[in-house]
Amino acid sequence: MSFATVVNCMDGRTQGPVISYLKERFGVDYVDNSTEAGPDGLLARFDDPATVEAICRKIRISQEKHGSRWLAIVGHADCGGNPVSPEEHHRQIRAAVEFLRQRFPTMTVIGLWLGEDWIVQEIAGEEGG
Repeated sequence: MSFATVVNCMDGRTQGPVISYLKERFGVDYVDNSTEAGPDGLLARFDDPATVEAICRKIRISQEKHGSRWLAIVGHADCGGNPVSPEEHHRQIRAAVEFLRQRFPTMTVIGLWLGEDWIVQEIAGEEGG
């Protein structure tokens, strides 16, 4: 069994497309999910350290217990928890990827965007150690 990990929005519209994308992209059997309202903004702004640490704890569990080597952060259009422009979401996703890459240097970290069409686009990422 192989796993990837995603920090996704709690918005149910994002779940199915993102899980399908990650399974195909990384060839994994399962995707561990950590959900928050507007996680790209949370990780980019770092204005809620307790929530950020809770997200990182979940990622660490996925990495250590399930052997996950792949990590994605998601932002999407019409986000109730982070109501900013698509351009700002893209900036936040890139900042969140950088933050997560520093915290989890052995994981491959990518940033995903879902526009109004709910199609997953990879907009940031880099291979991990």
